[in-house]
Amino acid sequence: MQSISDTIKRLRKLRSAHSSAPMFEDRLTDLGPFGSNPGALKAKIHIPNGLMPRAPLVVVLHGCTQTASGYDHGSGWSRLADDYGFVVLFPQQTPSNNANTCFNWFLPGDIRRNQGEAFSIRQMIETVTSTYDIDRSRIFITGLSAGGAMANVMLATHPELFAGGAIIAGLPYGIATTVPEAFDRMRGQGLPGAGGLQTLLLSASKHDGPWPAISVWQGTKDHTVVPANAFAVIEQWRGVHEVEFPPVTQRIDHHQRIVWRGADGREALVLYQLGGMGHGTPIDATSGYGKAGPYMLDVGISSTQHIARSWGLIASFEKRVNLDPGTLREPSANTFQSPYSSEQGTGIQPTIEKALRAAGLMK
Repeated sequence: MQSISDTIKRLRKLRSAHSSAPMFEDRLTDLGPFGSNPGALKAKIHIPNGLMPRAPLVVVLHGCTQTASGYDHGSGWSRLADDYGFVVLFPQQTPSNNANTCFNWFLPGDIRRNQGEAFSIRQMIETVTSTYDIDRSRIFITGLSAGGAMANVMLATHPELFAGGAIIAGLPYGIATTVPEAFDRMRGQGLPGAGGLQTLLLSASKHDGPWPAISVWQGTKDHTVVPANAFAVIEQWRGVHEVEFPPVTQRIDHHQRIVWRGADGREALVLYQLGGMGHGTPIDATSGYGKAGPYMLDVGISSTQHIARSWGLIASFEKRVNLDPGTLREPSANTFQSPYSSEQGTGIQPTIEKALRAAGLMK
């Protein structure tokens, strides 16, 4: 079992490696003032040349030890925006808020509606939306790790803002209030049961629908934010989307994609299980969008492209979905089992492992 000190040492080591990496072209510019900014964040933005009115907006949140520009370089979001004509907003954490530049996804004062960092991000979005004539029905958010957890904070506290969200190696909303609790939850310890997770989401705002579509991206070998959190995020949103098992399982670029559809037939929840991947954002270095580096893992699938396609921002691309007809099926109840089939507190790891074995991702 990894201790908190071990995790902190690993984060610092990765930050040091990242800071000594070669310089790259910074494609982002400062947003400028964006309201009262109670969370004391910074913001960067990328505006494509010749931006058309009513363009979509994508909000991208970096992970711990990263910067907005570094994450853009690794993920390729600004280059995709140039090719397809949408705006990208990058909130930027500061060392004065968090020594490892993690968004404070677990601090009560930063994750409530109209408070702290969450409200700062809300103010950034409003500034960009008003300044650049953004289509308010096409605002999306994604993030990695602490940025993924903060993306989930925004989706939970301001669901009316977003048409969709993509959480990469992130965590459920509202499950921790202190640093020790945050590290426990990252390791899968003390996660609430289904009812508790869904209550936390419903308590975050007074919204009663419609709800943003959610995709969750998780490496099966992630030892920093363990796969239990991906299942928990899906379960947290499954209640409001009123999806039912069984989902549909597909193979996509040699990884597994599990889809839950809503009553209207749309993809309400999607879980990407990335076989053998550790902690980071999945990229395809051959796609032209993104570069491998710390937390940017070349596993042959471009999460940036797939996320943008699912939001209707780009058309189909060559490596869009490599389906094996034998794997596209309605799985039986034994193929995928929710680790949250009944109310529970701690001790869910055996059920998580059972679900992964049933999906063919563990032996």
